[in-house]
Amino acid sequence: MSDRLPGFNTLAIHAGAAPDAATGARATPIYQTTSFVFDDVDHAASLFGLQAFGNIYSRIGNPTCSVLEERVAALEGGTAALAVASGHAAEFLTFHTLLQPGDEFIAARKLYGGSINQFNHAYKNFGWNVVWADSDDPSSFEAAITPRTKAIFVESIANPGGVIVDLQAIAAIAKKHRIPFIVDNTMASPYLIRPFEHGADIIVHSATKFLGGHGNSVGGLIVDGGSFNFAGDDRYPMLSKPRPEYGGMVLGETFGNFGFAIACRVLGLRDLGPALSPFNAFLILNGIETLPLRMQRHSDNALAVAEHLANHSKVSWVSYPGLRSDRYHNLAKQYCPKGAGAVFTFGLKDGYEAGVKLVSNLKLFSHLANIGDTRSLVIHPASTTHRQLTDEQKTQAGAGPEVVRLSIGLEDTDDLIEDLNQALDAA
Repeated sequence: MSDRLPGFNTLAIHAGAAPDAATGARATPIYQTTSFVFDDVDHAASLFGLQAFGNIYSRIGNPTCSVLEERVAALEGGTAALAVASGHAAEFLTFHTLLQPGDEFIAARKLYGGSINQFNHAYKNFGWNVVWADSDDPSSFEAAITPRTKAIFVESIANPGGVIVDLQAIAAIAKKHRIPFIVDNTMASPYLIRPFEHGADIIVHSATKFLGGHGNSVGGLIVDGGSFNFAGDDRYPMLSKPRPEYGGMVLGETFGNFGFAIACRVLGLRDLGPALSPFNAFLILNGIETLPLRMQRHSDNALAVAEHLANHSKVSWVSYPGLRSDRYHNLAKQYCPKGAGAVFTFGLKDGYEAGVKLVSNLKLFSHLANIGDTRSLVIHPASTTHRQLTDEQKTQAGAGPEVVRLSIGLEDTDDLIEDLNQALDAA
């Protein structure tokens, strides 16, 4: 039998799934149940004691969610994954597993506005402190490291778009100081970038976006790369110290290169509860089956629209790494040669008011806060997603007053360009 690993397209359709043993159903069944019957008392005890894998409550695991976890782990090249209720839940459980009160983590300034708010404000309630660094200057991450630094966090392609991060440079710094490197791969998806191949230790996703791809389900994923040795590292007691909940088991030793994913499940998801519904997992799985096709079309369409806007009289600049003139074009060729994704930003010469008018005048584009839909989407970040930030923070995050963000869908490119032209003329 061949040892050849299946290709990406094959994994997107088949990884983690098999015909249902009871019925022969080929599509992954939706196990819409709260809990599962035990074989006997010993079986129940082995499940609760982590001596055996299986299903207890859908709150901490469900067969439909398990297929999603296996599929995304396979696509990313990870050792294991955990499906949760949202991208924010994925971030939260990741940091809950790594950080203790008083600990710090370093994050790139150019992030999704919701993550910036989460890091700046919500995490302070847990005593977790964010230190900001410049994703364009990898040395700024090293300069920010202190004895309390427990993680480094970036987005592979930064939201609201247009920034490719030099993952290898930051990964080298993280490894030098033995700090886990977390990459949010939502904007790229594993079709465009596989961060584990560039030194990441942990990957998180908002599956709400490109993995699901149809704007119908909220979900998140944590993927364990198996590359960080938590066992014996006193800085990460959730994995390196005996856990009283499990009879003194040391999770990092017991579960080895997928111990982080297990810890997120049994110490985070179990106790904090941001579970993904099996129906949402089913919808996201259906979306993933067409991920390679969609991401290529997204990227091709986005490049065509970006090239058009770069020559428009009312546009002062376009930030899309697929453009040859873009400052991140060389990084895009290095990290995502198949395409630079669906999302990018551009600046209007007439500033804030022109941005507000533009989103009001578009007809084919939907004005909403999501990205990664089959439909083309638009938002003016300064008045919406990044509204709570100061003007300085908005500019640092790439969401200044003149900025408009587009998430390019799968429509005919000529129709998208026509809609933008009429809206720009009206603005």
